[in-house]
Amino acid sequence: MLYLLLTVMIAFVYVLTRLYQLKKEIKSTTRQLIQLNQHKTAKKIDVGFLNRDFEELAQEINRQIDKTKKAEAEKRTTENELKQAISHIAHDIRTPMTSIVGYIQFLESDEISSEMKKEYIETIKSSAGRLKVLLEDFFELSIIEQADYPLKMERVKFNDLVLEVLFGFYEEFNKRNIEPAIRIPEDDMIMLLDPSAVKRVIENLLVNAIRYSSGEVTILLQNCITSIQLKISNSVDSLNEQDVKQMFDRFYKADQTRTGKGTGLGLPIAKSLMEKMNGNIYAELRDNQLTMICEWEFKFA
Repeated sequence: MLYLLLTVMIAFVYVLTRLYQLKKEIKSTTRQLIQLNQHKTAKKIDVGFLNRDFEELAQEINRQIDKTKKAEAEKRTTENELKQAISHIAHDIRTPMTSIVGYIQFLESDEISSEMKKEYIETIKSSAGRLKVLLEDFFELSIIEQADYPLKMERVKFNDLVLEVLFGFYEEFNKRNIEPAIRIPEDDMIMLLDPSAVKRVIENLLVNAIRYSSGEVTILLQNCITSIQLKISNSVDSLNEQDVKQMFDRFYKADQTRTGKGTGLGLPIAKSLMEKMNGNIYAELRDNQLTMICEWEFKFA
């Protein structure tokens, strides 16, 4: 009887001790969470109480802390990108607008000749055209980046689609005296794609290649067993790895002094469309040769 009573007392003391330790640990955890929420510390929850259930609870709290930190970091990044985008578009809009307003004021003068008026009108038209392209590109990018942007998947011959786009650039190549090296397999590459989106991607990459090429452009389409790769390469005079890393950012121009050569939105539009199609796009720089690589998982219709 005495042994039983002693066992009960020991068990009771053990339970009381564990309850005391649990209560103490709960207070410690609460105190840590308060400090974290008040931004007095960035530490995650430390647990000294040896209990599997309580340890699992602490682990879940720490996972939630990690998710919160990640979400806050992404929010800051998004806010910074938005501020930068607003700054860039404000600058790019202001430039042609200033030109338009300035030359209109010149036209109001009675002292300028008819030849000068004609020249000023052409300048105004050019500035207005640039402003139109900028606004259209910005609007298109904002539409593409919406979560519900629609894709119309169709059964297409990918190699024929690439050739169709290339034919449309015949005059552009001629104007720049560029004879592109084109290597496209004759065997049909049948895939399920949004042909309109794919054409837009290829068009933007070709425009970039023609605009900034120092003389050479190569278009290569190849079947990589698990995927299809389209590579568009052009020779470049001055480009570095930092430019390559940033060229898919909105409004980024490797040479910021060449304000008349593009809106800086063509490559971001191509990237957004590729992401919508679950494709991949990236750039490589080797021996003054810039290569844009588009990759789609190879799917038969």
